[in-house]
Amino acid sequence: MFRRSFVAASQAALRRLAADLAADGLGGLPVVVGYLDADGPPQVSSDAEPGRGARNAAAVLHGGEVVATYFKHHLPNYGVFDEDRYFVPGDTLTVVRVGGVDVALTICEDMWQAGGPFAAARQAGVGLVVTINGSPYELNKDDIRLPLVRRRAAEAGATVAYVNMVGGQDELVFEGDSLIVGADGTLLARAPQFVEHLLMHDVELPAAAERAGGDGARAGGEVADGMRIVRATVGDVPPAPGGAAAVGGIIEPVADEAEVWQALVLGLRDYVDKNRFPSVVLGLSGGIDSAVVAALAVDALGPGRVVGVSLPSQHSSEHSRADAEDLAKRTGLDYRVAPIQPMVDTFLANMSLSGVAVENLQARVRGVLLMALSNQEGHLVLTTGNKSELAVGYSTLYGDSVGGFNPVKDVWKTLIWRLAKWRNADAARRGETPPIPENSIGKPPSAELSPGQLDSDTLPDYDVLDPILIGYIDGDLGRTGLVESGHDPAIIDRVLRMVDTAEYKRRQSAPGTKISMKAFGRDRRLPITNRWREDS
Repeated sequence: MFRRSFVAASQAALRRLAADLAADGLGGLPVVVGYLDADGPPQVSSDAEPGRGARNAAAVLHGGEVVATYFKHHLPNYGVFDEDRYFVPGDTLTVVRVGGVDVALTICEDMWQAGGPFAAARQAGVGLVVTINGSPYELNKDDIRLPLVRRRAAEAGATVAYVNMVGGQDELVFEGDSLIVGADGTLLARAPQFVEHLLMHDVELPAAAERAGGDGARAGGEVADGMRIVRATVGDVPPAPGGAAAVGGIIEPVADEAEVWQALVLGLRDYVDKNRFPSVVLGLSGGIDSAVVAALAVDALGPGRVVGVSLPSQHSSEHSRADAEDLAKRTGLDYRVAPIQPMVDTFLANMSLSGVAVENLQARVRGVLLMALSNQEGHLVLTTGNKSELAVGYSTLYGDSVGGFNPVKDVWKTLIWRLAKWRNADAARRGETPPIPENSIGKPPSAELSPGQLDSDTLPDYDVLDPILIGYIDGDLGRTGLVESGHDPAIIDRVLRMVDTAEYKRRQSAPGTKISMKAFGRDRRLPITNRWREDS
């Protein structure tokens, strides 16, 4: 929005879409679409003129023209949202008369806040509020959304059509879950999650009241709940088709594991396809994390676009190699084996290394090989570190953390296991081969970078570690709050030190699909240089 060329392109695309709809015989259909508007050049300096700048906007297209516009009123400034930095808030509620019904326009955060547009809509006497949304997915957000839409419907005294986008962009994934809720709070229709879907549902709406100056007369002097009301009228609209009324149906929410799996699949697919990568490559260790990422990649892209590489060293167990091969057979992905020990030995013959340095060397040799395949064959490298490992820094920079995208970056280790079990059970229910070997699910996790190594040598057990991390990171609890929650103070101190000192690693990690309220990166923004500690 700071690039004038982008603002101009958005406005031009809006006009072009209106013309194209009319050219295709759809000009009589009112269409609501979001776009970027500006009532002047981008305002970036400290002496910018108040009230002028970029606008998060919606428009109504009809008859080949833009017949009405609305500027978003409530601008979020939390989590992944920085709209208060970029946009100027609107102070006007746009009410469009369509087929004798008054329809108010709102955008996303307008629905999440009481007052403002929805309160003004009640005073304006509208029969329907249409709210278009780019609401990013978070686990269980669908449970919050329906009660929220019901509250806004009651506030407006009108039916609400909540329309959410579907698809992925970088870390964000948008799951749809569009709703129509009656003025009395009745759920009338609900679309599925994570798939594009045309939801058609007939609703009975009250006729608009007659106003001085004729049907839909503009009333710029009208004020409601601190917002000006601007009214417009759409011309003739096509008559409703005869026959039985359209019933959109109500899609019931799915289990948490199914919901998360669909979010991760959609986020990965859109990242790969929208950035025009032909395929992906990842290291297959035989462990649970790489197995889950491989299964996600196959579900997202198909086995023909997924390359899995076993990169064994002298410390790789026979069962790990066998489990990696088993997964490849189950999923049908392109499976390769590239032993790393000869390359590691060459380094060690020329460098005096021991302990952790040797462990990290093995991880970095693996990273070099995966990146070389990426360069040679054009694959996107997927990294496989889960949120628990990223939190405590249990990874090697430029080694196992190497890659362009991490599908499980926001997935706690304990959830990784739940997802694996769910995916296998879902496959069995459908009569298909479960993609993830039971050995990968059941064996103790290990990086296998030294003899007999287990994650538990360095970290608390994950069923102890994850609740502390969830409280500290997702819940913003400090040491005192964690102790009051019943966790061992000594383990808390140890874990919090690991989390705080690993910020420099997370800053260099690949992007990955956000599924929680506090994902690393755009949600949790902390300085690397930070000497303060709660227990200091």
